[in-house]
Amino acid sequence: MSRAFVNEDAGNDRPDLPELPVPPGPNIVTPRGLAALHDRIAGRQADLAALKARPDRLDKLPEAAAERDLRWLEARLKAAVVIDPAGHDLTEVAFGLSVTVADEDGRQTTYEITGEDEADATRHRIAPNSPLARALMGAQVGDVVTWKRPAGSLDLEIVRIAHADP
Repeated sequence: MSRAFVNEDAGNDRPDLPELPVPPGPNIVTPRGLAALHDRIAGRQADLAALKARPDRLDKLPEAAAERDLRWLEARLKAAVVIDPAGHDLTEVAFGLSVTVADEDGRQTTYEITGEDEADATRHRIAPNSPLARALMGAQVGDVVTWKRPAGSLDLEIVRIAHADP
């Protein structure tokens, strides 16, 4: 038989999947972010249990993907450092707080500075290492900060600092 038709992976139950990259250092999260991480782990564990309960388990790729996802989520949980924004006094923009800014045309937008895993542009939740969050951190109401964007710099005035909705 030609070597072209030999399955070299025969007997290997687990497909090789590349690991998901885990960012170095601590995973700074809000209490809400920690709860969401626990929910994601529980959901993926349920997915894995359902996959293992299938009567036909010839395709091991979905199980391997779920196991890989769980390793990544557990690494993120292990690195989690919870910062509760309730302790902030609202005098300056800090992690976990929401900040309302006005652009040069007077349009107001509210952003919340959250952990990397919580960031969601559609909900105006930004990671602390984003250029916008870096510009906002430490600013006080009335300050004007410059957001350096690929489309050009934009000056924003800090209008309000508040605790984010849970």
